[in-house]
Formats: sequence, structure tokens, C-alpha cells
Amino acid sequence: MQVPQALADSDVEQLLHSLQRDSFDYFIHEYNPANGLIYDKTRPDWPASIAAVGMALTTYPVGVERGFMTRAQARRRTLLTLRFFAASDQSGGVQATGYKGFYFHFLDMESGRRVWDCELSSIDTALLIAGMLTAAAYFSGADADEAEVRDLAEMLYRRVDWAWMLAGAPVLCHGWTPERGFLPWHWEGYDEALILYVLALGSPTAPIGPDCYAAWCSSYEWKQIYGIDFLYAGPLFTHQMSHVWIDFRAIRDDFMRGRDSDYFENSRRATLIQRQYAIHNPLGFSHYGPFCWGVTASDGPGTVTRKVDGVARSFYDYVARGVPYGPDDGTLAPWAVVASLPFAPEIVLPTVRYFQHLKLHEVNPYGFKASFNSSYPCQTKHACGGWVSPYHFGINEGPTVIMIENYRSDQVWALTRRCPHITLGLLRAGFRGGWLGS
Repeated sequence: MQVPQALADSDVEQLLHSLQRDSFDYFIHEYNPANGLIYDKTRPDWPASIAAVGMALTTYPVGVERGFMTRAQARRRTLLTLRFFAASDQSGGVQATGYKGFYFHFLDMESGRRVWDCELSSIDTALLIAGMLTAAAYFSGADADEAEVRDLAEMLYRRVDWAWMLAGAPVLCHGWTPERGFLPWHWEGYDEALILYVLALGSPTAPIGPDCYAAWCSSYEWKQIYGIDFLYAGPLFTHQMSHVWIDFRAIRDDFMRGRDSDYFENSRRATLIQRQYAIHNPLGFSHYGPFCWGVTASDGPGTVTRKVDGVARSFYDYVARGVPYGPDDGTLAPWAVVASLPFAPEIVLPTVRYFQHLKLHEVNPYGFKASFNSSYPCQTKHACGGWVSPYHFGINEGPTVIMIENYRSDQVWALTRRCPHITLGLLRAGFRGGWLGS
């Protein structure tokens, strides 16, 4: 494995600027100017995802401050999007857009109606609302359009009936469908739902109680892996998604106070474990190593078993891959490494340089492709030596843009620190210290 050369500070800045700009362009082009919806991924005739819309709303302020778009352009796009959701069909019917303030996971790009019999998604609604609240914090001007952004974001947040999504259980449900009612799964165990619980706790209209948050925390697993103690979750994205919006540095809830840690430090440890897993390489993938890691939920080469160097290996499509317990088929996601930049830049930057060496960013309009697998045998080999996802995804490009910015300037974290609903949600969850105060 080629060892990446160390970069001067100016070269690091140029590298991050270029990657951030390329990823930001996803939200410029994979967009419907009639309603503000964002494609879930770059496959022809694919629908929008509400999580990708939440990412877009968050990246627009970054784009303004970095000179990728004007404030007027960002304001216009933001208003268009918020107006669409404000006027959307909330009847909960099979072709509606949402119900009780929540939204269906995937929406038709043109009509904005539910597709694929998908679920009313609690977590994806939370990511959408997080984008709306970020926009409200950024557009703080006195003019009518910026005031409307704030008013619409506030109304849309207040409209969500978070308590309903408990479905009679002590912890939040994954979702609901008009055909079958509530899904059988609830948010248990540490995962990306931290932001969902914070928003549900902070609601001024239909909040869940602190006891619900305590019930969720009671399902956590504290583990030691490779000599590192941390709050376990296998896929790397679960240690990033809530941090896209919320600054968890030095703030602690009861769980983290009891372990003399915080969620930011926990994500740093999870990032270090990812690298250690690749170095140990228990499954013997040829491309894993100190500069080639990043196992998470991602696109994959397909559900198939193939012999690779005499070993029968099972490969997967889009699944939540994780370490160290799997599943792991050799598929790595460069974007997930980039999204760990604020936590562990000393290991992320050399890995990004190595991914550049593999040419995962070339001839791609939006930076690195979503994932690659050098162990997967295919006839048309990429420079990485194997399979590369043919698609880009909005939920990959968003964290790339935003976490680079949080590392460079703290911008998005600074915006959400000013959001009273997020602050209240954190306080109700028992967070203290750091920027929240004692």
C-alpha cells in the first residue's frame, strides 16, 4: 500500500475546498426547481429522499459562505422547499406526502407524493427538520423572505407529533405506513437516532418525555474493541449523522458523565476503531490497511457469492455494514471517512489522499463515488482494482460538505447552537457542560 505524502496546510485547504465544492454541486444539479426536492441518488427516474432535502437545506448556508452560490439563490431555494412541505398533503393516504408532521421516506420528484409503499420515517423526518432549523438560524435577516423562512421552519417543526411516534412504547418507533400502521421496530441501541430524540424532546407542541430518552440510553452497549472503550455502533455513519448538525463537544448526558466521555469523543474512538479494524483485517481483504478503511451503510456490488483467490465470499447490495462484527464484504465508503474529519483529522486526511491515489474522485461530477470494493471480481476494473458504485447519493454528499465545513469553520454547529429547540432538547435529555453551561 502506497503511503500518502504529508500535505502542507495550503494543500490540505485546497484539497478540502475542492472536495467540498464538488460534493456541493450534487445539490445544485440533482434538484427539482419546481418544488425544491432533491434526488435520493443519481439513478435515472429515481425519487427524492426527505433526508437528502434536509442535507440540501443545511448545505445552502455553507455554499453561500464559501462563494458557491449567492445568498439570494440560497434563500430562494430554501423558501421554495419550505413552501412545498408546508402545503403538502398531510392526510396520511397512500399517495400523500406525510402525516402528523412526519413525511414519507421517498417522494416522487415531480408530484412530491409517496412512492414504493415506503414508510413514514421518523429518522428521515428528523434529518429534514434539522435542515429546516439550520436554515431558520442562518436566514436571520429582517426582510420578508428571510422572516418567512423562519416562520415556515417553525411551523413545520411544531407540526410534528413526536409523541404519536412512540406508538405506545417507551422508545420511538421507526415509522408508520397507511397499510399496516406502526412498524414493528423501535429505536433501541446507540445509533443515528440521537438527533431524533433531541428534536422530539425539544418540541414545543408534542414532545416526548425525558423518560423516553432514558429508556433509549438503557439499551446502549459499552464495549472495548482493540483496547478502546466506547459506546458501540457498527456502521461508521451512526457515529456521524447526529453530529452533522449538533456540536457534542464537551457536553454530556448522564450516560456519558458516568463514563467520563462525550459523544464527540466517542465518535473519535469509533473512527480510530475503524482504522484498527482495517489494519487487523480479520477477513483478509487485499485492499484494507491504515489508509484504506471506512465500513458503513453503503451501496454494494450486489447480493452474490463469488470465489476470490480461492475463497468463497458473500457480497451485498445496499446494507448497513459494520465493524468489527459485520457484515463486511470488502466494500468501503470514502464519504464516511471524510465525514469523520472533525473527529480524527490525523488519520482521515492521509486516507483521503490515498483514495485520491485510487482515482475514486476522477471523472465524477460530485467528488468521490459512494463506495468501492477492490475484492469484487468484475470484468471492467476501475483503477482501484475492482467494483465502484455507479451512483452518488444525497445522504453521502451532504455529510461530506457539512462535516468539512464544521472542521474548517464550525459554521453549521455554530448555527444550531443558536437554535432554542435543539438547546431545549439537549437540556431535557440531561446534557450539561461545554457550550450548554452547567
